[in-house]
Amino acid sequence: MPYNVALIGGDGIGPEVAQEALKVIDATGVKLDVTSFDLGADRFLRTGEVLPDKTLDELRGFDAILLGAVGPAIGSKDIPAGTLERGLLLKLRFSLDLYINHRPFITPKSPIPSKFGDVDFVVIRENTEGTYAGEGGFLRKGTDAEIATQGSVNTKFGVERCVRYAFELAAMRPRKHLTLVHKTNVLTFSGDLWQRTFDGVASDFPEVETSYNHVDAACIYMVESPQRYDVIVTDNLFGDILTDLAGAISGGIGHAASGNLNPARTGPSLFEPVHGAAHDIVGTGKANPSAAIRSGALMLEFLGEREAANKIYSILGESSFDQGLTTSQIGDLIAERVSNAD
Repeated sequence: MPYNVALIGGDGIGPEVAQEALKVIDATGVKLDVTSFDLGADRFLRTGEVLPDKTLDELRGFDAILLGAVGPAIGSKDIPAGTLERGLLLKLRFSLDLYINHRPFITPKSPIPSKFGDVDFVVIRENTEGTYAGEGGFLRKGTDAEIATQGSVNTKFGVERCVRYAFELAAMRPRKHLTLVHKTNVLTFSGDLWQRTFDGVASDFPEVETSYNHVDAACIYMVESPQRYDVIVTDNLFGDILTDLAGAISGGIGHAASGNLNPARTGPSLFEPVHGAAHDIVGTGKANPSAAIRSGALMLEFLGEREAANKIYSILGESSFDQGLTTSQIGDLIAERVSNAD
């Protein structure tokens, strides 16, 4: 039976790169029954709707969700800041309990060696708590005495399930190393909860070597010696920042993929490239679909199609596929190589 997959092409180059991901998945022989959903900036500008509850309920019935990219064109003043982020992306994460953000970073082979060396690590970001939970508010807004607060919500339940996922992942990787990244010397409440939880779960995984970095130090280490990392686990905000930096040192954010996962499988997980909608190159063929294709491979792996996913990973590791090829040509080439893979 084919997997039922919801496709949110979104805005800008989103539909272009998502179609290439589907093309490559089809080349593996895995069958998908794809239903497209019109969500994103264009939908909001036309209808004023972001993610209606009826649509959210419909999405719950799918095996997985593949998303291209969402966002208005740079400089657009028609969409208030945060409308799509909170109304679509975060609403999906919170409503579907996508509590793990799984982002792998692997430097693609290139004729020009990276000054950062070869990178191969994974960042596990807690995806439903922290500062993104929305706790906070204004007092005396619009006056000279205005006060704005933005709290960080951290629960033992949420932290532990994220940390345990990271340990399980590290235990399956050859290096078996896990680094907790936080700011325990200043964030003495949330940091303490993360550290105590990390230390407690570590006792269940004696085979995994552990370490700790303050987040500011981790930014330095990631640039100076990223090979020190195997798996990183961190909170929502720090994970958001670190993964953009990780994308920059591993071939560019255009190669970075992500899975917003519900490991408990009480609903569909969502897979998307880390890059934005890049409205300025829509229709030019300049968009590299590698991140969307890797996100599609992450989806296959999570659905249990590991052999098909590994074929895609293997081909993506052969080249950066951005040497003068158009978006569709990259998709065609990867699909052909995947189809011919043993």
